[in-house]
Amino acid sequence: MNDTHTDAGDLADYGYQQELKRTLSAWAVFAIGFATISPVVGIYAVVQLGFAFAGPAWIWAVVVAFLGQLLVATVYAELSSQFPMTGGVYQWVRRLGGPRLGWLVGWLYLASAVASLTTVAYLGASWLHMLVADGTPSPLTHVLLGVVFVAVALGINLLGVNPVKHFLNAGIVAEGVASIAVSLILLLFARNNGFGILFETLGAEKASGGSVLAGFLTCLAVAGWAFLGFDATTQVAEETEQPRRSVPRALLRAYLFVAFTVLLTGLAVTLSLGSTRDAVAGAIADPVFTAVTDGLGGWSEKPFIVVVLIAFLACAISIQTYIGRAVFAFARDRQLPFSSTLATVGPRQIPYVSLIATAVLAVLGLLLGLNGNAAATLISFGSGGFYFIFLTVALVALVARLSGRWNPAAGHVRLGRLGLVVNVLAVLWLLFEAVNIAWPRAELAPVGGSWIQTWAVILVFSALFVIGAVYVAVAKPHTRLPHHTGPRPNPEEVNAS
Repeated sequence: MNDTHTDAGDLADYGYQQELKRTLSAWAVFAIGFATISPVVGIYAVVQLGFAFAGPAWIWAVVVAFLGQLLVATVYAELSSQFPMTGGVYQWVRRLGGPRLGWLVGWLYLASAVASLTTVAYLGASWLHMLVADGTPSPLTHVLLGVVFVAVALGINLLGVNPVKHFLNAGIVAEGVASIAVSLILLLFARNNGFGILFETLGAEKASGGSVLAGFLTCLAVAGWAFLGFDATTQVAEETEQPRRSVPRALLRAYLFVAFTVLLTGLAVTLSLGSTRDAVAGAIADPVFTAVTDGLGGWSEKPFIVVVLIAFLACAISIQTYIGRAVFAFARDRQLPFSSTLATVGPRQIPYVSLIATAVLAVLGLLLGLNGNAAATLISFGSGGFYFIFLTVALVALVARLSGRWNPAAGHVRLGRLGLVVNVLAVLWLLFEAVNIAWPRAELAPVGGSWIQTWAVILVFSALFVIGAVYVAVAKPHTRLPHHTGPRPNPEEVNAS
């Protein structure tokens, strides 16, 4: 029996036909995970605010966030090994926690993922403008450049799986190699500070009322944004060869490689930046760009912008890839309006309707960019929303593990008793970090923004939760699930269907 037949057989056990083409190797899945987490995008999400609230000691918040999210990634690796299906968190929670909760988690996941695509396109548009013009773009120009990002990501995805692989491979070369090479050059030849500065705040605690702890917690909330997206690998399980083995390995390898690159780049920027006090005071708007161009010389400005652009574009492409699959998985189970259309697979064996639909939603989100404060609200939710989903998944996995409804030893990733310890620690970490990220901090809200910006994560997430709960109560999507749900289905799922 060949591997392809075995993979299709696994999928048939869960009641699904092999509609998507299995052409992704372990390396290709790794590329999707790497591009989605993206060390360049991650470092830019953290460094400026890190300096502002914790000074050069900001790097330790990134270390803590890395270790905490490593626990979560390990739980996700166990789950993806046992449930090798497109849909990721939706599929796992549906089977281990019940179809109603599965629908709610899937709905919140889709909303957070679309918000993240909008966010990456909006932030990437700034770099696209830097490449072709000087100054700050007008709100309309900014939005239009963001639309270009989404359109390019969609166009490449519609070409099929192979073009996506090639673009993401180029992204890894440009982003990974350039980031590591530049960081090593800065550390070896352009270092202006000793390692002792990593334990100094340089007065950054003033931004948090004089409390070093409050400043560090704020920095830790921001640092959590750098380690999102490793679950993208789970969304392409049905297009992956030997997914029980390849997907969890790719997930962990992508996470570790990105984390290494983020930490190396953060260390290099902090030690090479000649004016760290200016970074703490906010006089330097972009510490990374300043450190690189000062360390390498003015000639490096445009090449560096190109590298960052490639990173943002690769990130947008990979996010578009996995969102389209997530919508397809939802629609295939008849869980969305117009499900039969959204679940359509085209001649290239890709869910092209779902890809187009999510791109349209991301573009609609970009319209918020016409108002800077509204865009900031979207960005805050796009980061914070994922942590509530992480928490729900880890908690459902823990309860299922303890109750005997889930036996992780049946998967390819087998951690034994250590798996329980990791799962418990992951839940504790996520309880803390979800609250920490959602905590209403005026210092993270836009200058001149309203209370809505301060409470953005809680307000948007609560509104989406209420909308989802009402839809579940009224439309009862769980009653439309296929009757065949796979090995060891949840009893509630069988009864509901």
